[in-house]
Amino acid sequence: MRPKEVMTVTTEAPSAPPRVRREVLESLIGLLLGMFVAILSSSVVSTSLPKIIADLHGSQASYTWVVTATLLAMTVSTPIWGKLADLFNRKLLVQLSLVLFVVGSALAGLAHSTGTLIGFRVIQGLAAGGLTALSTVVISDLISPRERGRYMGILGGVMSVGMVGGPLLGGVITDTSWLGWRWNFYVGVPFAILAIIVLQKTLHLPALPRRRVRIDYLGATLIAAGVSLLLIWVSLAGQEYAWASRQTAAMVAGGLVLLALAVAVELRTAEPIIPMRLFRNRTVVLAIIASVTVGVAMFGTSVFLSQYMQIARDKTPTQSGLLTLPMVLGSLVSSIVVGQIISRTGRWKRWMVLGGVLTIAGIALMGTIGSHTSFVLLSIYMAVLGLGVGMTMQNLVLVVQNSINVRDMGAATATVTFFRSMGGAMGVSALGALLGNRTAELITEGLARLGIRAPGGAGGRSIPDVSALPAPIRTVVEDAFGQGVAELFLAAVPLAVISLIAILLLKEVPLGTKTGIELAREELP
Repeated sequence: MRPKEVMTVTTEAPSAPPRVRREVLESLIGLLLGMFVAILSSSVVSTSLPKIIADLHGSQASYTWVVTATLLAMTVSTPIWGKLADLFNRKLLVQLSLVLFVVGSALAGLAHSTGTLIGFRVIQGLAAGGLTALSTVVISDLISPRERGRYMGILGGVMSVGMVGGPLLGGVITDTSWLGWRWNFYVGVPFAILAIIVLQKTLHLPALPRRRVRIDYLGATLIAAGVSLLLIWVSLAGQEYAWASRQTAAMVAGGLVLLALAVAVELRTAEPIIPMRLFRNRTVVLAIIASVTVGVAMFGTSVFLSQYMQIARDKTPTQSGLLTLPMVLGSLVSSIVVGQIISRTGRWKRWMVLGGVLTIAGIALMGTIGSHTSFVLLSIYMAVLGLGVGMTMQNLVLVVQNSINVRDMGAATATVTFFRSMGGAMGVSALGALLGNRTAELITEGLARLGIRAPGGAGGRSIPDVSALPAPIRTVVEDAFGQGVAELFLAAVPLAVISLIAILLLKEVPLGTKTGIELAREELP
């Protein structure tokens, strides 16, 4: 009888009392709303960008930077928000992030040039960094790692819906005559206000122990400056100057020097933004490596699939969003179902390995598309990629949270999110530059075959209005963008392979059964 009892304990997650579970779910609603608006801020404009950039008379570089500005601000601010979560009231920080999001969104909707739009998108990105990092930290306070799997699955599902479903919402808004693309920036505001109200009423966290607070301003500045410089280099290289150039050497060297100085500061300061001791933890390092590819897949797919659908396939923003639903559903289903299984069994590695394999397969399959690919096949490819991302994205955070000291919960969670966002930002920037250069070459070659010389040889530098082009030129542009987007996915395959290797090297450790609050109380003298 005893072996059977032991087996029951190891295979079934402990159930929380009904009242406790109800309180957790009430608080979770506010956190999910916050996470949804954070992801929505970077994804809702994806299908509208061709029209937005055309209306504001922007270029391919502007197109990329409207997305990159948000990702950049989110990336550099994430570790700062995470460290603040270890020092200050987490509920107040979440609400502050939501207020910042409302302000940034309202201003972005009023922009009348690509420059001002990019600037206001930075404010949205700062808010998104806080919401992305803080939501998972607060969940760790309320729920044990063993139970956290199912909630992380729901959180991952919301992120997937926001990231891939956002373009559908943006497309519908843009195609609605009495709304227009500016409402893409306003649509998240009601969700943010509702989240503030819900969290105020339902989220109750114990006060942090009183201690002297020291904020590492120098470390935060150096990290932000170093990462920003590298991301700016990636977005401009190949367009404004050659990859192998003096500008590249200066920016890469400058970025690396700034980050090296940041490491030196973090090793000596009492309250580092990113504690260097985290990198002595093998699980944290491997999860960071795997997260980079997830970021590229999650952010890059939504951005460049919209260009593919609208330019290579001549679809409206609404149609473009609808056609990405297979990826939404794949990610949503796998995230929630696998999260439930992990909480019930306590086993996570097999599912993450499967997710890594599916991510490789999905990216490789997307590398075979063209301007005439069957939408049935395209749907299958997107569904495979969605399944893979859904199985790995939030579970990487869960694995890290299960392996670190509760005092570093905020910093560790934010660090993984930081590298995922950085992977997405660098991926979008680098792939956007590659797409601009490649489509310019392909369009120039295609026009040459028609006996037409492209003005300045820069046929692919600006975002074309395909519907206004003569049929022969239109075919050249569609084929160029179809081939260009496919090549972007092929370029991401090696990253996906590295991610799978990192997941394979992760050691499967049993998930803990105590919440962050309980662990913190145990550490009190």
